[in-house]
Amino acid sequence: MAEDLTIAKTGTKEEQYQSLIPQIEALLYGETDLIANLANVCAALKEQFNWFWVGFYLVKNDELVLGPFQGPVACTRIKMGKGVCGTSWQKAETIIVSDVDEFPGHIACASASKSEIVLPLYKGENIIGVLDVDSEYLAHFDEVDGKYLNQIINLLNA
Repeated sequence: MAEDLTIAKTGTKEEQYQSLIPQIEALLYGETDLIANLANVCAALKEQFNWFWVGFYLVKNDELVLGPFQGPVACTRIKMGKGVCGTSWQKAETIIVSDVDEFPGHIACASASKSEIVLPLYKGENIIGVLDVDSEYLAHFDEVDGKYLNQIINLLNA
Protein backbone atom coordinates (compact mmCIF):
# COMPACT_ATOMS: atom_id res chain seq x y z
CA MET A 1 0.00 0.00 0.00
CA ALA A 2 1.24 3.47 -0.83
CA GLU A 3 1.62 5.69 2.22
CA ASP A 4 2.15 9.03 0.53
CA LEU A 5 0.75 10.66 -2.56
CA THR A 6 2.77 12.56 -5.09
CA ILE A 7 0.55 15.54 -5.79
CA ALA A 8 1.01 17.04 -9.25
CA LYS A 9 -0.20 20.64 -9.03
CA THR A 10 1.13 21.51 -12.46
CA GLY A 11 -0.15 20.27 -15.79
CA THR A 12 -3.66 20.02 -17.12
CA LYS A 13 -6.53 18.61 -15.11
CA GLU A 14 -6.31 15.50 -17.28
CA GLU A 15 -2.59 15.09 -16.52
CA GLN A 16 -3.30 15.47 -12.81
CA TYR A 17 -5.91 12.70 -12.96
CA GLN A 18 -3.51 10.51 -14.96
CA SER A 19 -0.89 10.97 -12.25
CA LEU A 20 -3.32 10.34 -9.41
CA ILE A 21 -5.20 7.27 -10.65
CA PRO A 22 -2.27 4.80 -10.42
CA GLN A 23 -1.64 6.08 -6.90
CA ILE A 24 -5.27 5.49 -5.93
CA GLU A 25 -5.01 2.03 -7.44
CA ALA A 26 -1.98 1.39 -5.18
CA LEU A 27 -3.90 2.69 -2.14
CA LEU A 28 -6.73 0.26 -2.85
CA TYR A 29 -4.54 -2.73 -3.72
CA GLY A 30 -5.12 -5.60 -1.31
CA GLU A 31 -7.60 -3.71 0.88
CA THR A 32 -11.04 -5.29 0.90
CA ASP A 33 -12.81 -2.97 3.35
CA LEU A 34 -15.10 -0.66 1.39
CA ILE A 35 -15.21 2.11 4.01
CA ALA A 36 -11.42 2.25 4.27
CA ASN A 37 -11.15 2.45 0.49
CA LEU A 38 -13.81 5.15 0.20
CA ALA A 39 -12.06 7.18 2.89
CA ASN A 40 -8.70 6.98 1.12
CA VAL A 41 -10.23 7.91 -2.23
CA CYS A 42 -11.84 11.00 -0.64
CA ALA A 43 -8.56 12.01 0.96
CA ALA A 44 -6.59 11.51 -2.26
CA LEU A 45 -9.06 13.53 -4.35
CA LYS A 46 -9.27 16.32 -1.78
CA GLU A 47 -5.48 16.50 -1.50
CA GLN A 48 -4.98 16.55 -5.27
CA PHE A 49 -7.72 18.96 -6.32
CA ASN A 50 -8.58 20.81 -3.09
CA TRP A 51 -12.27 20.72 -3.93
CA PHE A 52 -14.70 22.27 -1.45
CA TRP A 53 -16.26 18.88 -0.58
CA VAL A 54 -15.70 15.32 -1.74
CA GLY A 55 -17.43 12.28 -0.32
CA PHE A 56 -19.64 9.28 -0.65
CA TYR A 57 -23.25 8.65 0.21
CA LEU A 58 -24.17 4.97 0.64
CA VAL A 59 -27.52 3.33 -0.09
CA LYS A 60 -29.18 2.14 3.10
CA ASN A 61 -32.76 0.95 2.70
CA ASP A 62 -34.58 3.67 0.76
CA GLU A 63 -32.11 6.55 1.13
CA LEU A 64 -28.52 7.69 0.76
CA VAL A 65 -26.66 7.98 4.05
CA LEU A 66 -23.52 10.04 4.51
CA GLY A 67 -20.33 7.99 4.24
CA PRO A 68 -16.64 8.90 4.22
CA PHE A 69 -15.96 12.47 3.12
CA GLN A 70 -13.52 15.38 3.24
CA GLY A 71 -14.80 18.91 3.80
CA PRO A 72 -17.31 20.73 5.99
CA VAL A 73 -20.18 18.89 7.69
CA ALA A 74 -22.80 17.63 5.27
CA CYS A 75 -26.39 16.51 4.89
CA THR A 76 -26.78 13.12 6.55
CA ARG A 77 -29.63 11.54 4.57
CA ILE A 78 -30.95 12.05 1.04
CA LYS A 79 -34.04 10.40 -0.45
CA MET A 80 -34.00 8.82 -3.91
CA GLY A 81 -34.73 11.42 -6.57
CA LYS A 82 -33.98 14.37 -4.25
CA GLY A 83 -31.19 16.81 -5.02
CA VAL A 84 -28.29 16.03 -7.32
CA CYS A 85 -27.20 12.93 -5.36
CA GLY A 86 -30.67 11.40 -5.15
CA THR A 87 -31.26 12.13 -8.84
CA SER A 88 -27.95 10.51 -9.86
CA TRP A 89 -28.92 7.45 -7.84
CA GLN A 90 -32.43 7.32 -9.31
CA LYS A 91 -31.30 7.79 -12.92
CA ALA A 92 -28.13 5.66 -12.52
CA GLU A 93 -26.07 8.30 -14.31
CA THR A 94 -23.39 10.90 -13.80
CA ILE A 95 -24.78 14.38 -13.32
CA ILE A 96 -22.71 17.53 -13.80
CA VAL A 97 -24.27 20.74 -12.50
CA SER A 98 -22.62 24.04 -13.49
CA ASP A 99 -24.76 26.11 -11.12
CA VAL A 100 -26.45 24.28 -8.25
CA ASP A 101 -28.92 27.14 -7.74
CA GLU A 102 -30.40 26.27 -11.14
CA PHE A 103 -30.84 22.54 -10.38
CA PRO A 104 -34.49 21.80 -9.55
CA GLY A 105 -34.76 20.57 -5.97
CA HIS A 106 -31.09 21.13 -5.14
CA ILE A 107 -30.34 20.37 -1.49
CA ALA A 108 -28.14 23.13 -0.12
CA CYS A 109 -25.99 21.35 2.46
CA ALA A 110 -23.49 24.23 2.24
CA SER A 111 -24.27 27.64 0.77
CA ALA A 112 -20.66 27.96 -0.45
CA SER A 113 -21.18 25.12 -2.93
CA LYS A 114 -21.72 26.49 -6.45
CA SER A 115 -21.20 23.51 -8.80
CA GLU A 116 -21.30 19.75 -8.40
CA ILE A 117 -20.63 16.39 -10.02
CA VAL A 118 -22.22 13.16 -8.78
CA LEU A 119 -21.45 9.64 -10.03
CA PRO A 120 -23.15 6.37 -9.10
CA LEU A 121 -21.03 3.80 -7.25
CA TYR A 122 -21.68 0.19 -8.21
CA LYS A 123 -21.09 -3.22 -6.72
CA GLY A 124 -21.67 -5.54 -9.63
CA GLU A 125 -24.87 -4.34 -11.28
CA ASN A 126 -26.28 -2.65 -8.17
CA ILE A 127 -25.81 0.97 -7.16
CA ILE A 128 -24.51 1.01 -3.59
CA GLY A 129 -23.90 4.75 -3.33
CA VAL A 130 -22.73 7.89 -5.07
CA LEU A 131 -19.55 9.92 -5.21
CA ASP A 132 -20.41 13.59 -4.67
CA VAL A 133 -17.95 16.41 -5.39
CA ASP A 134 -18.74 20.07 -4.78
CA SER A 135 -16.85 23.22 -5.75
CA GLU A 136 -17.16 26.77 -4.52
CA TYR A 137 -16.77 27.88 -8.16
CA LEU A 138 -19.42 27.91 -10.89
CA ALA A 139 -18.98 25.50 -13.81
CA HIS A 140 -15.99 23.82 -12.17
CA PHE A 141 -16.68 20.28 -13.45
CA ASP A 142 -16.78 18.94 -17.00
CA GLU A 143 -16.56 15.75 -19.03
CA VAL A 144 -12.87 15.34 -18.13
CA ASP A 145 -13.87 15.06 -14.46
CA GLY A 146 -16.66 12.68 -15.39
CA LYS A 147 -14.31 10.46 -17.38
CA TYR A 148 -11.60 10.16 -14.74
CA LEU A 149 -13.82 10.07 -11.67
CA ASN A 150 -15.65 7.21 -13.38
CA GLN A 151 -12.32 5.39 -13.75
CA ILE A 152 -11.76 5.85 -10.01
CA ILE A 153 -15.26 4.54 -9.27
CA ASN A 154 -14.45 1.50 -11.40
CA LEU A 155 -11.35 0.82 -9.27
CA LEU A 156 -13.66 0.59 -6.25
CA ASN A 157 -15.91 -1.85 -8.09
CA ALA A 158 -13.02 -4.15 -9.09
